Amino acid sequence: MRAVGFTQSLPIADEKALIDLDIAEPVPGPRDLLVRVRAVSVNPVDTKVRMRGAPADGAPQILGYDAAGIVEGVGAQVTRFRPGDAVFYAGALGRPGTNAELHLVDERIVGHKPAALSFAEAAAMPLTAITAWEALFDRLDIRRAVLGADAAILIVGGAGGVGSIATQLVRQLTELTVVTTASRPETAQWSRDLGAHHVIDHTRPLAAEIAGLGIAPSFVFSTTNTDRHLPEIGQLIAPQGRFALIDDPAALDVLPFKRKSVSTHWEFMFTRSMFGTADMDAQGRLLDEVARLVDAGTLRTTVAETFGTISAAHLRRAHALIESGRAKGKIVLEGWA
Repeated sequence: MRAVGFTQSLPIADEKALIDLDIAEPVPGPRDLLVRVRAVSVNPVDTKVRMRGAPADGAPQILGYDAAGIVEGVGAQVTRFRPGDAVFYAGALGRPGTNAELHLVDERIVGHKPAALSFAEAAAMPLTAITAWEALFDRLDIRRAVLGADAAILIVGGAGGVGSIATQLVRQLTELTVVTTASRPETAQWSRDLGAHHVIDHTRPLAAEIAGLGIAPSFVFSTTNTDRHLPEIGQLIAPQGRFALIDDPAALDVLPFKRKSVSTHWEFMFTRSMFGTADMDAQGRLLDEVARLVDAGTLRTTVAETFGTISAAHLRRAHALIESGRAKGKIVLEGWA
């Protein structure tokens, strides 16, 4: 079957950074679905894994964590799905990725595809929706007020993949004032269109930008460049506020948070599947809820660009845009040439 992977950790401009492959079809394990992949999307984790190092044994590594497709086969212990079901999901680290015609995934982290969306539109959502939902409702617990603080949240990187769905979740499911950051007119407008009440410029000091709004937010959700913004976040967040991040700063000095008793939470959506946690199936249920909200018209897909069929050349282009830091929303690829 066709797939796209890498055997060397190379700059994305090198045509060997991602290569087209012909590999054997996988066989489902007891809890696995065998999915015929119809569409995928690209996330920063794809580029990070590619640059982290080549596979030690020289065998190709298949990237890709978001997918939407049709179930072709099921393992002996599968209970929630059957062949023919349309699904969407975010996959797992440590297993071959979704950039393949046929892909294995544990049923516990899979949701039924929203009926209102195409496969490409659905493929844009799983990883970012899980990340945003867990960060907002499990880690930050934004439905529990910070007493005496402004009922507001600052989302750093509001036009990115996670920021795009986080903005919608907060605006649609809570009464919080949503403040996001962006640095270009098109990304600022994108964020407003998704529901942000205010958009501030993250190339300027965030504390002054927030002060100009007269807000001391209860919550801050940082999706990018946390190390650069952390001192400003310490100034602008309300006393006893709650802070969450998802990126990978080289160091995280939260000592300035001490005087305000700011709690700090790190969200990593692969934790449940990586460790086989007792609540691993929460992600499948979460995706079913996302699908319900989409079909009800509450949430919308965050597709910003479609880069054609699933191929090494098109995926290299997508990785390059992600690495440039100028992507907004999600990049999707659909079908096989």
